[in-house]
Amino acid sequence: MCVWRDRIVCDPDILVGKPTVKGTRISVEQILGWLANGWTNQQILEAYPHICPEDIQATLAFAAQRLREDDYVPLPTLVACPRNGRGKGH
Repeated sequence: MCVWRDRIVCDPDILVGKPTVKGTRISVEQILGWLANGWTNQQILEAYPHICPEDIQATLAFAAQRLREDDYVPLPTLVACPRNGRGKGH
């Protein structure tokens, strides 16, 4: 099990306090974005050799814990309006 607290930090002097990989200016958001856009761990590590596989794993563990802790409210289903193409509630 990955302990993200050893690798992910929030420092108000770095990226306005966004969670980052310790000792870098690489944010959790950036790494998640790269993964969401299809980058492999290997591609990230080659592009940013100062991070390691455990940093990427810590990023995922951090995001998973944040999702477990937050409450979510289901959004209503949007139905297209023929007049303006926007859904209800807009």
